[in-house]
Amino acid sequence: MKFSKSFIPTTKQPPKDAVVNSHKYLVQGGFVSQTGSGIYNFLPMGKIVLDQISTIVKEELNKTGAQEVDLGMVTPASLWKESARYEKYGKELLRFKDRKSNDFVLGPTYEEAMVDLVRNRVTSYKNLPLNLYQVKTKFRDELRPRFGLLRGREFLMKDGYSFHSSEESLKEEFALMEQTYKNILDRLGLEYRVVEADSGSIGGNSSKEFMVLASNGEDDIVYCEACEYGANIEAAVSSVDNSTNSKIVVKKALYEDSSKIVVFFISQDDELQLTKATKAVDALELFDIDTPQDMTKQDFIDSSEYECIIDSSLENEFALSSYDVRAVQVGDTCKCCGNKLNITKGIEVGHIFELGDKYSSALNATFLDENGKSKNLIMGTYGLGISRLVAVMQEVLSDEKGCVWNNIIAPCQLDIIISDIKKPDQVKVATDIYNKCLEKGLSVILDDRKERFGFKIGDFELIGFPYAIIVGRNLSDGIIQLVDRKTLQKTDIQLDEIDEKLKELFWGS
Repeated sequence: MKFSKSFIPTTKQPPKDAVVNSHKYLVQGGFVSQTGSGIYNFLPMGKIVLDQISTIVKEELNKTGAQEVDLGMVTPASLWKESARYEKYGKELLRFKDRKSNDFVLGPTYEEAMVDLVRNRVTSYKNLPLNLYQVKTKFRDELRPRFGLLRGREFLMKDGYSFHSSEESLKEEFALMEQTYKNILDRLGLEYRVVEADSGSIGGNSSKEFMVLASNGEDDIVYCEACEYGANIEAAVSSVDNSTNSKIVVKKALYEDSSKIVVFFISQDDELQLTKATKAVDALELFDIDTPQDMTKQDFIDSSEYECIIDSSLENEFALSSYDVRAVQVGDTCKCCGNKLNITKGIEVGHIFELGDKYSSALNATFLDENGKSKNLIMGTYGLGISRLVAVMQEVLSDEKGCVWNNIIAPCQLDIIISDIKKPDQVKVATDIYNKCLEKGLSVILDDRKERFGFKIGDFELIGFPYAIIVGRNLSDGIIQLVDRKTLQKTDIQLDEIDEKLKELFWGS
């Protein structure tokens, strides 16, 4: 690849709405461009990175026996109505009609479509277990798209679905997919935690999230250093002493066709955890409303107008049913081992679920067991954000100068920079090294542009190729320079030692 013939539109100006490094540098470095709210084009450099990650994901999945399919991006709304998610999913689901007024949805997830694929095709226990996956562009109509690829409306995602004859078989596959996701993240060189999670609109019996540790992550991760316990704060639990000092939090609960006022009683020192609270009252969403200033706790309890929910830490104060609706805090006691809990920040990149028969029962997807008895298929589902991983890599690797890529997913592993394109000796040496790298199968780019040297170095640092070789003014002394992008360390190399250095860095002995 030669820079002079490549489409890599770098720019000095970050997007006006960029608040995280990945958004800023991926646009500035010419990896992506925004075409609408939460919608991004992948340019050549970005597409290479995207494909590198996809390849790793597919390699690890294929080792497990999972098989790749490709479902239509448009799903008949009738399938979503069968599962009763058509209305429940909310406005994030893009609904539309075709010219014949048939209802369709643009898939944000594919449980219904995948069940429809296998029902009537997988009819016997002899065909099970089965794991099918796809890597596909999806659309979710986010209310507030932000942070570039981290919270877009259109995104590339790997979603997989397994089908089983028993819960035991599902648990085996669930554990296998958990390990497979760990293998993927290990190959990408990311630091992460696997945590318990809320299953949200997907549902199911239990789920786990894969959180990449990042100081500016959106999610709070509760974890214990003494044992393996970890959970998204939306699902985290802890042991706390019963409190005798409560406060009131009043919310409006929204349901499919109604709403009501719900009063939550929590400890004075605690905060209401919205996901837990929403689940406790089985609502679609909770909204803030003003608390009447002159009302006491007893006024709420005695009134039939309000539903009252108390946190489990207050069960000694009120003779009411209690729910865990408080947010876990740093220093709470771990329920697993009794040590203290900590909280850190992370970015969710994957989520796996034990679904049971939630979707198969709704869509009448059955099989015949060993005794000829009809049973619902047991399911698992496994999601991994491919385009989000592109952004996450730069949330954890980038520096003040721009992107930093590791060798395994870099758009090119080596940038060969001709300091002065007007000097034939520099052009010849750089071209010789370039051709030698191509012969060895190395992913390399030759910066042969008619630009000043400082501009080329700036692009190298912004784009983040792992290494650069500079063929410049020291060539007359038989010296070229190697730059490590991660450390920005520069090393002078004798021209006759370049083969040995390239072997050391890229293709070994």
